[in-house]
Order: sequence, then structure tokens, then C-alpha cells
Amino acid sequence: MEEVEIPQYFLCPISLQIMKDPVTTVTGITYDRQSIEQWLLMTDENIATCPVTKQPLPRDIELLTPNHMLGRLIRSWTIGNAENGIEQIPSPKYPMNKSHVIRLIRQMNNRETYVEALRKMGNMVSENEKNKKCLNEAGAIKAMVCFILRSFKEGKLIVGLEEALRIFHLVWSPTHENKQLVKENHDLIEAILCILKSEMINNNNNNQVVIIKTHAIMVLKNVISVSSSNLLSSLTPEFFQEMLNILHKNSKNKVSQQATKAALHVLIDACPRGRNRLIMIELGAIFELIELELSNNEKRVTELVFSLLLYLCSLADGRAELVKHAAGIAVISKRILRISPATDDSAIQILGLISKFSATKQVLIEMLRVGAVSKLCMVIQAHGEAYLKKKAMEILRAHSNVWSNSPCVQIYLLTRYPGQYIEL
Repeated sequence: MEEVEIPQYFLCPISLQIMKDPVTTVTGITYDRQSIEQWLLMTDENIATCPVTKQPLPRDIELLTPNHMLGRLIRSWTIGNAENGIEQIPSPKYPMNKSHVIRLIRQMNNRETYVEALRKMGNMVSENEKNKKCLNEAGAIKAMVCFILRSFKEGKLIVGLEEALRIFHLVWSPTHENKQLVKENHDLIEAILCILKSEMINNNNNNQVVIIKTHAIMVLKNVISVSSSNLLSSLTPEFFQEMLNILHKNSKNKVSQQATKAALHVLIDACPRGRNRLIMIELGAIFELIELELSNNEKRVTELVFSLLLYLCSLADGRAELVKHAAGIAVISKRILRISPATDDSAIQILGLISKFSATKQVLIEMLRVGAVSKLCMVIQAHGEAYLKKKAMEILRAHSNVWSNSPCVQIYLLTRYPGQYIEL
């Protein structure tokens, strides 16, 4: 098999891979459709920039023009070089129009055609971003909500539910219409909770359980992110228990990392309501979060765990549970200056709350023993935000009488200005 040199103009400037569906932008540069659509969706601004020319580029994917001639050349070339290991590229599937989507949505009302309609919409979602936009504009979110509620009211997991959950999550966009549809929809919350708890799910094979639960919790994350204060105030202990169950890792509870992060987002979004924080604490959320963090090795999970812990430690019961856990203060201190600025922010605020409101002699000695005091000294010396240095200094000053014998806490460390370099 001889080595084949790929013509440079067959490669997408973004992915550097052979283009499967070349499209030309208004700047005259040709890209692979999937790559440029993802590029345009990466920014929240109305105008993006062309990756090659750096010229302004409208985000409207309708303005991407298929480069049919180049597409035919690429397909012909891949066929001619198939024996040299070059993968053949099929003709691209172009986005469906809105009227076609509406027809599929109508077919969902017919018990004989709904499964096939869901399958087709699922395939459309997987093809490109324009199809997702088209599905959203045609009312796919409302159709999926109706389908999920129908399954709930019939008291069984009807065929196609997994696909409906997947379509909802992938198509979801927080438009005004979608927000209005779900922000007060108590039945939808109850339906998703029912799906997560369903014995019918748990009786499936492990991979199927992971997939269905992941889709369900991702839908729940979308819904809770735009829910009204009235709905958030009505969430039940049973709801929070199910979220904590997702965080609890054991051999019987198989969930994806994506589902774990979504569950943390749901809990964080519910935290502004004080009664929700109290419910979480009473259900053992502090313990579950610390145990989760002890076995975690992903940065984003740590950031979410610490953000949630900060919310819960704003209450006395939350702080009491944290200091009661054998690894509570240790976990908080060990993550400082190791993960990210967001984690440092949450961790130092948590230590600040503990040192201000829960500072028994035993707790202060524990902070010294597990290295929390040393980490606060390091924060003052590190290149970081001034307000964090100031907070660390305040904590050290507040308890200098207890920590003064520590080798890392010297008398001048407590009297110098925050931000000045200190030789330990």
C-alpha cells in the first residue's frame, strides 16, 4: 500500500481532516460543514470571525453555501484511492426543512407511526446543527414533553422514550417558548423523577440503564436551569434524594460522568432556595459530596462539588456536617492551588465560613493538622486574586493565638499587607 498525499485544498482549515461536506462562507473560505457550524456556535456574539481571514463572519448557518464541485472532486478522489486505505466519503445528507419536521411531529400522535417518526428525528439530530435548529423551531421540544408526559400518565416506559429524552436534550435551547413550556411544569419534573426511579429501567442491562438515566438527568438539568422560583420551592425531599443517589457511586448504581455533572448542576440551581439547601443537608448531601470528591479525578466535577459545598456551608447545619466528616476539612484544603481559580475561590470561602462561625478549638487544631493553615499561607504568596489573598490573611489573623506556634505562621505574616511577598 503506497502512501498517498492528500491535496491541501481537500482539508478543512479547522479540523485539518478531509472535508465530507465542504461549504463556503461569505469570506470566500471553504470549510467542512460540521467544523464551521460548531465554530459559529462557540461564541455568543452576533458576529463571529473567520478562522482563516479573521474577517467578521455572520453566525447564520443559512449563509453557508455548499461547494458542490469540490465535494464531487473529493468523493471521486477518495473512491480512486480506496485501495490505498483512504476512507470513501458518501454524498452529504442536506438539512431537512421545517415542513418535513412538522410532518414527523404530527406522526407522533399516531401509535402506529410514532416510533419511526422518533427514529427519523433522532437521525436528523445526529447529522448537523442546522437540523437541531430546525427541530427546535418546528416545536420538537413541546412534542417531546408531551411524549414524556404520556409515558408517565400511562405508568410505563413506552417504546421510544429513550429517543425522546435524547432529542429533547440535544435540541434544547432556552428560547422564550421553551422556557414558558417547562418553567412551571411540575408534571414534567415528576415524570423524569419517575423515569429515574423506574424498576423497568433498573431491570435493563447496565449499558441501557446508564444511557437512559443520562438522557433523563440531562433533560432535568435543562428544565431546572430555567424553572421558576415557585417550582424550585416545591421540589420534594424525594427529588433531592434521587439526585444524591446519582452521586452515590457503587456497583449497583451505574451512571455516567456526564450524569454526575448534570446532577450537580441540578442541585446547584436549586440552592438559592434556603429550604432546598436544608433538605439536601438533612439527606446527607455533605457526606456524599466529600465521598464523591475523594474518588474524583476530573477538574469540572471538583469545581461543581465545591460550588455546591459553598452553598450548603452557608448554613450552620452544613458547616457542622462538613467538620464532622473525618476528611471534610482535609479535602477542602488539599484542593487549594491544585485544581483551578474557581475551586480556590470556593474553598477559601468555605474555610472562611468555618473559621468565622464554627471555629471551636478542635476545629482550629484540625485545620492546622490537615494543612489548611499552610495552604492559606501559600495563597498569600501565590500569584492569584488580591481578594483571595485578603481573605486568607483575615482567616490567619483571626486565629493567630491558636496557630502562632505553627512553623508556617510567623508573626510578621499576620501583620504584613496582603499581596506582599513573604519568605516562609
